Amino acid sequence: MTETVCVCMATYNGTGYLREQLDSILAGLRPDDQVVIVDDASTDGTVALLETYRDARVTVYRNPKNLGYVKTFERALSLADRDVIFLSDQDDEWVPGRRDLLVEALRDRSIAAGDLVLLPDDSPLSSPLTGRPWRLAPLPSGGSLANELRLLAGDAPYYGCAMAIRREASELILPFPRFLVESHDLWIATVGNTARVLAHVQSPVLRRRLHDANASAPRPRGLRKALQSRWMLLRAWREASRRVAAARRLSRGRSAP
Repeated sequence: MTETVCVCMATYNGTGYLREQLDSILAGLRPDDQVVIVDDASTDGTVALLETYRDARVTVYRNPKNLGYVKTFERALSLADRDVIFLSDQDDEWVPGRRDLLVEALRDRSIAAGDLVLLPDDSPLSSPLTGRPWRLAPLPSGGSLANELRLLAGDAPYYGCAMAIRREASELILPFPRFLVESHDLWIATVGNTARVLAHVQSPVLRRRLHDANASAPRPRGLRKALQSRWMLLRAWREASRRVAAARRLSRGRSAP
């Protein structure tokens, strides 16, 4: 049986690059896949642009007020009803073959993350710590303490726009912790690493566009904000550990005679 895919996209004032992104997504999907788009109360022509699509795979929802990208992605994930969930920003381009590459990575894992290249010339991301090409490292057994420490140090290139999730993994991921005000992608990676269900796809699955309106900052932030972010990720690791332990206890209880 072929697994179906739902692409969850959050939009906000995205007319500049949205059509190129959505066209690249639809070109890579199959007829029984879907695209769930949640618009975060855009004030430009984003919704009007989306309404020009007459593709049955595309469904658009609108937030009654601006909630921010974390809450908007949370809502989109809650609306997905296919086997595999992909996350998508509004301003990148999919690499041809991405769908099947990430679905294959989930054959024995529940969460997968791939590498990125940058538009327009497919150059690699640069590490904010070293300046060298920033790529996912090999990952043993679906997760490791060393990988979590890299994540906490800001040296793990996890981007939601390059991720895929098995639908059942959303039971661990949702709802997002209340303290999560940014970096939902790092929360998802933390859950996957803690549960040892994370896969790394060490080839590009997305062409990322950097511009001033990116939700994730392309440049290093100040010390105070960086420390606040690390503290939030430590809390996320603790919450992920709690959820994973609770899920394992529940699973053992169900399997007990």
